[in-house]
Amino acid sequence: MSEAIKIHPSVDQGVKAVSANFAGGTLVCKCAQSPVKVAIKGQVAYDHACGCTKCWKPAGAIFSVVAVAPRANLSVTEHGEKLAVVDPNAAIQRYACKECGVHMYGRIENTKHPFYGYDFVHPELFQEPGWAPPEFAAFVSSVIESGVNPDRMAGIRGRLKQLGLEPYDALSPPLMDALATHIATASGARPA
Repeated sequence: MSEAIKIHPSVDQGVKAVSANFAGGTLVCKCAQSPVKVAIKGQVAYDHACGCTKCWKPAGAIFSVVAVAPRANLSVTEHGEKLAVVDPNAAIQRYACKECGVHMYGRIENTKHPFYGYDFVHPELFQEPGWAPPEFAAFVSSVIESGVNPDRMAGIRGRLKQLGLEPYDALSPPLMDALATHIATASGARPA
């Protein structure tokens, strides 16, 4: 009997379709009392399953699910006093609830970073359905760094493909192109 590979609770039963009328919503941490709430205006973008060791993952998940929203579209609406930066030295400042540990959003403060102006969120924390589903899987090999047995990788990649999430060991090609274009423009190798 083959192993049933669990990727993330929001995709294990299949990737849900986006709702054309999703206009944003509220992300809520896992605290039963006084949860942190973060409002997002509009739809999220570049949603993906992420295998890195920095992103928050729900219990039992091999991958996180991460998307971005324009920084101007995010606001902490309740219990922001419970948020603290997980690693002040990281490029993405991940704000987590000090009580339940859930990462509510990640912000890049370096104005020269290619993703400056976008905040990283975990869309499965939305109270509302209809957010853009994951489109690919990033940093797939990195799950080994979090303790996944390397012998499981072929099965994990197969399950990702079965779900329609093309596995990459970096970001998707369009996002890697955007990063390279930003760097080339900043260095003068490519005209602005």
